[in-house]
Parts: sequence; structure tokens; C-alpha cells
Amino acid sequence: MFKIAKGRVSAWMITGAVLFMIIQVITSLYLPNLTSDIVNNGVAKGDVPYIWKTGFQMIAFALVSVIAAVGNVFIASKVSQRLGQRLRSDVYRKVINYSHDEMDTIGTSSLITRTTNDVTQIQNAWVMVLRMMIMAPIMLIGASFLAYQKNHTLTLVFLIVLPIMAIFMGAVMYFAVPLFRAMQQKTDNINLVFREGLTGVRVIRAFRQDAFEQHRFDTVNKDYTDNAVKVFSIMALMFPIMTLIMSGTNIGITWWGGHLIAQQAMQTGNLIAFITYAMQILMSFMMLSMIFVFLPRAQASAVRIQEVLAQHTTITQPAAPKSLAGTTPSLQFDHVEFRYRSAEQPALSGVDFKMTAGQTVAIIGGTGSGKSTLVNLIPRFYDVESGAVRVNGLDVRDVDQKELHQQIAFVPQKANLFSGTVRDNMQYGNDNATDEEIWRALEIAQAKDFIAETDEGLDYHVEQGGDNFSGGQKQRLAIARALVKDAAVYVFDDSFSALDFKTDANLRQALKDDPLISQRVVVIVGQRVSTVADADTILVLDDGKMVGRGTHAELKATNETYQEIVNSQIREGDEA
Repeated sequence: MFKIAKGRVSAWMITGAVLFMIIQVITSLYLPNLTSDIVNNGVAKGDVPYIWKTGFQMIAFALVSVIAAVGNVFIASKVSQRLGQRLRSDVYRKVINYSHDEMDTIGTSSLITRTTNDVTQIQNAWVMVLRMMIMAPIMLIGASFLAYQKNHTLTLVFLIVLPIMAIFMGAVMYFAVPLFRAMQQKTDNINLVFREGLTGVRVIRAFRQDAFEQHRFDTVNKDYTDNAVKVFSIMALMFPIMTLIMSGTNIGITWWGGHLIAQQAMQTGNLIAFITYAMQILMSFMMLSMIFVFLPRAQASAVRIQEVLAQHTTITQPAAPKSLAGTTPSLQFDHVEFRYRSAEQPALSGVDFKMTAGQTVAIIGGTGSGKSTLVNLIPRFYDVESGAVRVNGLDVRDVDQKELHQQIAFVPQKANLFSGTVRDNMQYGNDNATDEEIWRALEIAQAKDFIAETDEGLDYHVEQGGDNFSGGQKQRLAIARALVKDAAVYVFDDSFSALDFKTDANLRQALKDDPLISQRVVVIVGQRVSTVADADTILVLDDGKMVGRGTHAELKATNETYQEIVNSQIREGDEA
């Protein structure tokens, strides 16, 4: 927990928090001594001026203590909140640069928990550290020394009380700490099921699985609740038992101190001060114990966050990046082989082709044949195992990732829009895109009509995920977003699937007719033969292998796999 804070908290602010806490503890420790003086020298002797004088001193010390406490709390809060802010920023920045491999390893739901709940645990722990962890040892040592000064004999009470408290707190830690650690994983499970339920709510309703999903959530929710009830029940026992121990200690000190006063071996004021110091000692010991109970949970959270920050990123920047500036648009797969992490068999093998400016390559194949895997290698979402992927003649591993992504316009399978306006979403492709350029892209993507029909036009509001558009509309807007970008390679990963045949044909024709895009490399992944039929080159994939390459006519005449795909999509008597 302290390691993760290195470089993220100010040493000066921590020093200030420590100084304020030392002042608060010293003034708090001095107050019982002044109380003792008032009783011994003022009340006992009837010296009213002395009582007033010492009383004003007590008020002054109390004010200093309050000011120091406020200063400490202010700094502790500021340190913890800044630490949380920087941790969340660092985690988000790290995750944004993750490859698909790292995202798959940790999981989206767990990343959300680590960025929110785990960071909050660390923030709370740091407030506790800068308050209790500094106060408790100083108070414990100082109060013990001053109590010993007041009466040597009464301090023997602590030889009985402190071991009892130590045994009790040890038992609490033994049972509570593992349960606190388990709560973070159980929070992950709740987020996972809840997130799946929210994103898949339409599917759940369509298949009438409401009861099943509710049962799933109830299971993980009950698991978390049972764990929380156990741990907080254990923690709830702490305060009444500690109160019982402290009350018993008070009774014991008062009884023993009364005998000492009766024997004139102790003054009344000293007994009052000793009782106060005894409470400070016991409270300090309890605070230390609570720290040792709660810190392991924060430590577990720190470990989880450190896992995210220390996660080895497989996609690394080249030591001496080459520039794509001035290069001619082209795309080449040079005997590429790729396998997913821990997979026994390669997802792609022997993929070899080259496309130059003005050419369109289409990729078709059955489900699981490796089509999306292939196009995910172009923007370097994954790295190849052997061979090379080249954009504009350069190996993508030798190019700075930012510059590489500037040269690739990518439309993923799932059309994902962001909350905001249509213009905001279009400018994801090009920050400086003008309205004219956006309308041009919308027209090519066959999205101009339904946007122009709205009163707001480009300022039309887009809900989260684009839920106020149909599936086909979202897909066309996602395509338009890519077309706003001036790239060397345009990749459409099965992004025409929600379009009707007429819109599909019009869109592909518009791509060919556009003077800019017609001079670039276009990659189309499709399931329908009609989508890929007019491409310059069609690649046929089967089980990760390229089993065919050629035009529609060539493949239809000679390639068995392509023939099967064609035959499965046409009725007898139709032509493809």
C-alpha cells in the first residue's frame, strides 16, 4: 500500500500532517495534567485565581489541539483524495493502452472494481494512516509515560488489561482479515453479473430468462452479503467488548486509587489524570488494533491495483520507430501465424497476401474461421507469432502506435457510439473534421437521410451506446465515423451485417465512387457473398487457414469452400 503511493503523494504534505498530529497529541496529553493541577492546587486549597489561570491555559491548549486536528484532517483528506485521483488516472491510462490480451486476462468487471472500490479502500486507509497510525503510537507511549509519573503502582493494572485486549484483538484479526480480503473478489463477482444483466437486458427479456438472471444475481449478492455480515458482526463485537474492558479498567483504577488516596499515597487530581491517561492508552491500543484489521484489506486492494499497473503489455513501442509519412497506401500479410495466449492451436496460419492503393480485399469464411482475428492484427491489437503485417510497406511493429492508428480507419463488429451528439461521434475519427466533411461521410455511409430528417442535424443527441438508433443506423454511423478519417487502410469488420441488401450495395458503390477512398486500401469482412462479390480479391478462410484467393468468379469456379458458402446463401435457380 505504501509502495503504490510512492510518487503519488507529497512528502511535504505528509510531513505537515505528522507535525499537526504531534501538536494535537502533545496538547491532548497535557490537558489531564492541567486538570490534575486544578484539583490538587486549586480546588483542594480553594485557590480560585489559580483555577481561573489554569482553566484559561486548558482552553488555550484545547483550541490549539482543535486547530491541529483540523489541519491534520484537512491534509489527510487532501492527500488521500489526490492519491485516489492519480491512481484512477494511472489505471485508466494503463488500461487504455492494454492490448486485447491484457483486457482478456483481467476482465472488464474486475477493472471497474479496481478503479472504484479498490481505490476507495486505499483512500480510506491513507486517512486512517495519517490519523490513527500516527496518533496511536505517540499517544500510547506518551500517555504510558505520564501515567507512570502520576503513580507507579497503578500502572500495574495495564499488565492485566493490555494482554486481555491483545488476545481479543488478535482473535478479531484472525477471523476478520481473511473475510475483508475476500470482499474484493466478491465485489468483482457482483459487478460481473450486474454488468452482464444490464448490457444483455434485451436478450434476457427476449428469452424470458429474467428469473434465471435474478437467481444468478441473488446468488452472488447473497455470497457477498453473508461475507459482509460475518465480518461486520465480528467487528461489531469489538466496541461493546472494548467498552466493557475500558469500563472495568476504570472501576479497577478508581477502586485501587481510592485506597491509595485513603492511605495518602496519591492525590485526588493525580487519580483523575491517571484515569484519563488510562483511557488514552486503551483507546490508542484499540486504534492500533483497528489499523491492523483494516490495513490488510487496503493492502489487498493495493495488490490488485498494482497488478493492473504492472501488467506486462505485449504491444510495446519500437525503440526506433519508423515513419509512415510520405508512404504509399498498401497492406501486406507476409506468411502470418498467430495464436491466442495459452491456445494450443494457432488461430491463423499461413496467411499471405498483398494489396496496394485502390484495391479492395474481402474476407469470407465460416464462424470461427479467423476473419476478425486477421483484421485485428492490422491495427496491432495483437502481435503476430511469426511472419509480419505491413502497412504502407512497414512492419506494424516498427511503427509508433499512434502514427499507425492514424493511418487505419477501423469499424469493429459491434457498432459502439458514445453519448453526446452526432458531431461529437463523427469527430472521434477526425478532431478537426468540418461539417462538410462529416456530411460527406454520412452520405457515403447511407446515414445522411435519417440524420438530416432530425431538427438538430449534427447536433442530434446520441444516448449512451447509441440506444436511440436502430442496429442498422448505429452501424452506418460507425462506418461514417471511420470515413471521416483520412487513412491509408479502411477496415470494415463485418460492419455491413445489419444493413439490407440495397443499402449494402449502395454503400459499397459509394465507397468505390469516392475519389479519396478509391485511392486507399479497403478491407471488408463479410458473411454474405453479395457483400464481398465485387471485391478485387476475396480471401477464403477455413479454420484459420487461407484456403482460397481470387475474384468471385474464380473462386466460384474452383474453390470448394467458397462454393459451399455460395450454395448455402442462394436458392435453387438463383445466380450469385
